[in-house]
Amino acid sequence: MPPDSLVLANARVVLADRVVEPGWVVVEDGTIAEFGEGAAPEKGLDLAGDLVIPGLVELHTDNLEAHVAPRPGVRWDTLASVIAYDAQLATCGITTVLDSLRVWREEGDQEVGGEAAHFADTIHDARMSDLLRADHFLHLRCEVPMPYVVSEAESLIGRPEVRLVSLMDHTPGQRQFRDEKKLREYYLGKSRAATEAELDAMFETRRRHSELHGEQNYRDLVALAQRHRRPLASHDDTSEEHAEQAVRDGVAIAEFPTTMEAARRLHAAGVKVMMGAPNLVRGASHSGNVASAELARAGILDVMSSDYVPASLLIAAFTLAQRFPAISLPGAVATVTKTPAEAVGLGDRGEIAVGKRGDLVRVRMNRDMPVAVTVWRQGRRVA
Repeated sequence: MPPDSLVLANARVVLADRVVEPGWVVVEDGTIAEFGEGAAPEKGLDLAGDLVIPGLVELHTDNLEAHVAPRPGVRWDTLASVIAYDAQLATCGITTVLDSLRVWREEGDQEVGGEAAHFADTIHDARMSDLLRADHFLHLRCEVPMPYVVSEAESLIGRPEVRLVSLMDHTPGQRQFRDEKKLREYYLGKSRAATEAELDAMFETRRRHSELHGEQNYRDLVALAQRHRRPLASHDDTSEEHAEQAVRDGVAIAEFPTTMEAARRLHAAGVKVMMGAPNLVRGASHSGNVASAELARAGILDVMSSDYVPASLLIAAFTLAQRFPAISLPGAVATVTKTPAEAVGLGDRGEIAVGKRGDLVRVRMNRDMPVAVTVWRQGRRVA
């Protein structure tokens, strides 16, 4: 076997349309060279019947923030945080990730914000130093009503690693937090809980920002993304009006629609509907909105995202196949591989096919729980 080759044998190989068992895959120089059924053409790594799936593709995770600020009042070194976060992703089977950076700052908000450029620079430096296991791109999370969000997005969007721009609006009383009580519970339940009076002030400021800047900022951000040819994502669409607006503006991905009516309209228009893997695994939305399972049952769930729990992505894919007879294992795996990759223009990965990147995961089932045993990126073992 040549030094830059990887041969995986005696596996159940999950292709885009079927499962080959027993099967084999050969990766040469980082690319899938061939695959087939039966015995491998040369001696390779015997997977003893374990599954082989494409490396997972994650479009929306802000989990880096949990590494940067692991405890109230604690700030960890950013490079060390990036490396630890990246290692966590890889061990969960994620070989491609869009790091979701919040492109805004907010007085009184004690989460990590206003540091997108710093995080982007650190991720770039880590990549250039070959310190990362997964392939990292950027997702600009733009809180539309914030006063300086457009200028901050403008300063970042020219980076070649930017692959997605999402249009978010967490103004109290609408979208994800139509029930303001849920938003209040979210902040009060955080480890650095604000007081009721502080939340009142924050919510009032957000409403004022929305009135002053929301409409114009939205138009400017859409135009900015279109000018730079970056895919757009809507966020927390609730009504048919939200969905219609997303369709008019050429949105490619709808992140976490909160109602069935919005999800149906978006899916019917060809917008890829993304839902949270934790939502599916837990069986409900933590915000009280529509459950991922409801959309899966209706056949309108296209993409899964680990959001705040990296390990949930692999579990959710297999949960789909186990719980919903209409969803095959290849179809379920596609929601975390092929479909998200293609949605952001990464057509070179997400599928076990000749010419695609050799990003692969060996998955062993422990009862009903899938476990990422070994992970390869471009044929190189990374976890």
